[in-house]
Amino acid sequence: MSGIKRAFGIVRRGKPPAYDISLDPAHILAALPLAVVVLDDQNIFRAVNYAAEEFFGSSKALLLNSNLGEILSSDHPVFLVLERARGDGLTVAEHNMILEGPRMARRGCSVQAAPVAERPGLVLLTLQDESAARALDQQMSARNAARSITGMAAILAHEVKNPLSGIRGAAQLLEASVPPDDKELAVLIRDEADRIRAMVERMETFGEKKLERQAVNIHRVLEHVRKLARSGFASRIKFVETYDPSLPHVHGNRDQLIQVLLNLVKNAAESIASMDRPDGEILLSTGFQHGVRLSASSARGRANLPLFVAVRDNGPGIPEDIRRHLFEPFISTKATGSGLGLALVAKIVADHGGLIDVDSRPGRTEFRINLPVFEEPQESNHS
Repeated sequence: MSGIKRAFGIVRRGKPPAYDISLDPAHILAALPLAVVVLDDQNIFRAVNYAAEEFFGSSKALLLNSNLGEILSSDHPVFLVLERARGDGLTVAEHNMILEGPRMARRGCSVQAAPVAERPGLVLLTLQDESAARALDQQMSARNAARSITGMAAILAHEVKNPLSGIRGAAQLLEASVPPDDKELAVLIRDEADRIRAMVERMETFGEKKLERQAVNIHRVLEHVRKLARSGFASRIKFVETYDPSLPHVHGNRDQLIQVLLNLVKNAAESIASMDRPDGEILLSTGFQHGVRLSASSARGRANLPLFVAVRDNGPGIPEDIRRHLFEPFISTKATGSGLGLALVAKIVADHGGLIDVDSRPGRTEFRINLPVFEEPQESNHS
C-alpha cells in the first residue's frame, strides 16, 4: 500500500520538512541580483556582492578597502545621501542619478542608503541602473508604433503612389506647355508629388524584413559615417573620436548600422547648426558598458550587450516633453522634420537585439547604442 501511495503522490500530512535557516548573510548578499555594498563612516568599501562588481566594472578584491571617493567625485550627490542616512538614521533614496567613474557610466540610477543599526557609521548602499529598462520601454513603444506604420505604408503604397505618378506626369506636361507665369505652379505640383512619394517610401522602410547579420567592425562603420558627414552636412563641425581599439566585432548589418549612425550624426550636426555656434563639436565614442543585458525569448536566456557606440553633440539639447517620446513616429524637434528618422533608428537597433537611449541637457546630448558582440558559431560534434 505504501508503494501505491508513493506512486500517486499520496503522503501523510505532518510537519513540513525542516530547513536550515542559519545561512551565512554573506551568501544571501552575494546571491542578490541588486548591486549592494556596505560602506563605513569613511565611505570605504567593507562588503561587496557580485552584482556590485558588475555595476562598478571592478573586482571585489579591488573594491574592498578602497574609497568610494576614488570612483566618484567628492561633490557627487550620492555622498549627501550617505550623510543623511547616517545623520537621520533613516533610509534615504534618490532616483535618476548619473554615476560615472573610470570603468563605468551609469545614467538613470536609483540609489538607496540604509544605516546598519548595530554598527554606527556603517551604511548599506543599494544601486540599480534603470536606464536600460527605461530605454527598453521606450523602444518597445516605438516598435509597436512602427508596426502600425508598416500597415499604413502598405495601404499608402497601393492607394497613393499610383495616383501620385499620374499627378506628377500631368504636372510635367503642364510645365512644358503653360505660359511662363503658370510654370511655377506646375513645378510646385511636381515637387510636392515627389515629396509625398518620398515620405511614403520612407514609411515603407519600416516593413518587417529578414535581417542579414555578420561580424562588423564598428570603427570602420564610424569612420565611413564621419567621412560622409565631413564631406557634406557637417563640413564645418569638429569631430572628436574616442574609441576603444580592443573592442570585438559587432553582430550586425553594416549598411543598416551606417544608416543608424549617419542619422544620429546628421541630427547632431543640425542641432549644432541651429545655434550657429563656432565651437560646434560631435564626439564619436565606443567602449564596454558592463552589466547591460536584455531578456531574450530564445533558449539562451539573456543577451549580453556590453558594447556601446555613442554620438554626442554640444547643441541646445532636447526638451524634456519631447525626449520621452523621441523614438516614436512623427515626433520631431525640427519644424520641417517628418519624425520618422529616430523611429527608424530605434527599429533597426531593436532588430539587432540592442538598446538605444538618450541623455540630454543644454549643451550636451548623447545617444548611446548597446549592441551584441559577434560570436563565432560553434561546430557541433557528431559522434
